[in-house]
Amino acid sequence: MTAVRPETTTREQAPETTDFPLGFVWGAATAAYQVEGAAASDGRTPSIWDTFSHTPGKVRNGDTGDIAADHYHRYRDDVALMKQLGLKAYRFSVSWSRVQPTGRGPAVERGLDFYRRLADELLEAGITPVATLYHWDLPQELEDAGGWPHRTTADRFTDYAAIMADALGDRVGMWTTLNEPWCSAFLGYGSGVHAPGRTEPAATLRAAHHLNLAHGRATEVLRGQLPATAQISVTLNLHQVRPLTGSAADADAARRIDAVGNRIFTGPILDGGYPEDLLADTAHLVDWSELVKDGDQATIAAPIDVLGVNYYTPTLVSTPETGTGDTRDDGHGSSDHSPWTGSEHVAFHLAEGKKRTAMNWSIDPDGLYSLLTDVSRAHPGLPLMVTENGAAFDDYVSPEGQVADPERIDYLHGHLDAVRRAVADGADVRGYFLWSLMDNFEWGYGYSKRFGAVYVDYASQRRIPKSSAHWYADVISRHALPPAD
Repeated sequence: MTAVRPETTTREQAPETTDFPLGFVWGAATAAYQVEGAAASDGRTPSIWDTFSHTPGKVRNGDTGDIAADHYHRYRDDVALMKQLGLKAYRFSVSWSRVQPTGRGPAVERGLDFYRRLADELLEAGITPVATLYHWDLPQELEDAGGWPHRTTADRFTDYAAIMADALGDRVGMWTTLNEPWCSAFLGYGSGVHAPGRTEPAATLRAAHHLNLAHGRATEVLRGQLPATAQISVTLNLHQVRPLTGSAADADAARRIDAVGNRIFTGPILDGGYPEDLLADTAHLVDWSELVKDGDQATIAAPIDVLGVNYYTPTLVSTPETGTGDTRDDGHGSSDHSPWTGSEHVAFHLAEGKKRTAMNWSIDPDGLYSLLTDVSRAHPGLPLMVTENGAAFDDYVSPEGQVADPERIDYLHGHLDAVRRAVADGADVRGYFLWSLMDNFEWGYGYSKRFGAVYVDYASQRRIPKSSAHWYADVISRHALPPAD
């Protein structure tokens, strides 16, 4: 089956008034471990998230992704629902241990067949499949061998990328190598609130470099195996960092978090190397001259077609002396260990006077506007795509069987307006993927947080589109925002 390119609206098809460029991609996103379930089906073996979620005390209420939203068995119904909502693209991730169970050797065709069937179903529905190779679920056997802090994991990822390009290259035209490598490295090996749950500062930095290397090598493989029309990207959860005050000390705190939160990835991927201030801040933890081998930088800097940007809330920081912020209260989960390797003394704050989500994250659409315009100015000519944006609220089913979520509609309206303003001010934003299509396993929070536009009753697996899903469908059909209430 021939891969479908993102739909471009013709002049005749275009609405009379649009807020977004013609061809702007309207999508929604999920991740394999969060929605698929079928954790031991058809040859799949445990990933680090299977192990982590089955470890007592690691995930709220002892929840696991064993069943999740059962997308593995219900994908046809889910694709029909996507079509009903008018989605133009669906961003999913591939479970590495489903298609290459040990992270080594030949693929399992039964695992590959699931993604082939999913892509075919999407194409038949007129929905562009967007595949992410890695969304945090490293095969457990590779973690047992050292995980991302070991260079050989990047070698294994290169082989895995080749398998997926061969299996889906005729169906999928949009590819993402890694989703949020910051979380994989800094939450997985730094604070330990994500799998594999390690708290080793030096390993955190080594993991970050090997994730960068894996991205670069996978990009080379995809370029070599995919049609020339394929688009290749990486998705980063760039932190929109702000100092609490105008003091020099708080400005330096922001610089440090920007270095370890953003530029540790944008530096080598987009700017030609790791920033000098990052190297200086972390020199006591790792010997970068030993870690970065000859040729690594050229590999990591392989050109990409699109940069995926994930945004939920800004990051407000200071030195501990400035305010009352908690050095551990950074919005990523409670831990006695900081994920901010080399900058553990920085304090984090919640903006005053802002509404908050169920995650206790400040709602601030201006942060998305600033992020998109700042990245656009720093990297002119690089297309951007908002690959995740959304919010968790305390959704419930009414006696009438409906789910009203006006807070999410307000959140989405504000953030889509921020995208519209960024585009109007020159940012080349090519699309928007709502997080998430449906409620799912929210990592360390288990099933206690609901990000979906579609409500999932986990006991029955019934799907109920929330009012925000219908609102988003209206936005897609208009190719514009409706008037604000």
